[in-house]
Amino acid sequence: MSTTKVIDLHAHVVLEPAFGLAGPYGPDLSDVDGVPTFRVGDYVMAPSRYRESVFMDLPKRLESMDEIGIDAQLLSPNPLTFFGGVEAQHAVPFAQATNDAMVALVSEAPGRLYGSAQVPLQDIGAACDEAERATSMGLRGVYVSTNYGTAWDSTDLDPFFEKLVALDQPLFIHPATNDGRSKAPDERLHRFGLDLIVGYTYEETIIVATLVLGRVFDRHPDLDICISHGGGAIAYLVDRFDAMARRRGQPEDFREHLQNLWFDAHMEPGPARQMLVDLVGTDRMVYGTNFGGWDTPTSTDDFDAALTPNAERLLRLPGSANIAS
Repeated sequence: MSTTKVIDLHAHVVLEPAFGLAGPYGPDLSDVDGVPTFRVGDYVMAPSRYRESVFMDLPKRLESMDEIGIDAQLLSPNPLTFFGGVEAQHAVPFAQATNDAMVALVSEAPGRLYGSAQVPLQDIGAACDEAERATSMGLRGVYVSTNYGTAWDSTDLDPFFEKLVALDQPLFIHPATNDGRSKAPDERLHRFGLDLIVGYTYEETIIVATLVLGRVFDRHPDLDICISHGGGAIAYLVDRFDAMARRRGQPEDFREHLQNLWFDAHMEPGPARQMLVDLVGTDRMVYGTNFGGWDTPTSTDDFDAALTPNAERLLRLPGSANIAS
């Protein structure tokens, strides 16, 4: 496939058919005193312009993709509705409805839109079952949050990782600072958009450290995991992680083992992104936009297009090169 094509792997969508299916946690979108309001558990976002935006309006999405220069997107669930902290009895039906709605949506724009799956990872057996069902319906990859109450290096997650490898599906991990019940517990994050900047970076950095230092890839060498926003602060902190690994007697090199991960390059061009490129290269980096969000780019460039073969490999698109183990 031509490397002039641009594929965006960080593009969320809001799926109305799943509204109200997480029990008391919603989600719901309604007018409150004339203000459109989106509720997830006790968390309320107002005003919410989802209905008038690319998040819910397919023609607007496709038009905006054309304007920016994006040929195809992998759609992923809204991070506000990952529901990592709710009971499985509510998370399971919501994930199922989300995936059914995702399949229906992407079928309206074949070749331009691909869909990823949501799974209820608080119930690992149910998550394995839903990953298999979603894959059978044509969804590509599983998108999850950073916290479901189980450490990411716990052997409790081994059946889930084994299921992904057996299904030949990648895992995308995107942070959420709400757990489906309420907003971020640290009140300091509720100002200045810090939940989206500092909160997300914190979650992503912990995920990378846990996967690498917890030796997850020793147990699952064929597992493909992609971390959003360049892996948080990992490029900035890598020397300190290396020093701590040596202090703890870790025999492996932290930097070397970062090569087991994939990274979503949704970072503003400049020194921070260059630090990540210098650290891990671009062979396992994919393009992302947070499409429709506050930090969506206005155009694409040669750097973005150069990442397309990586996206094709990670999504196992027909004609792409095989994933290296």
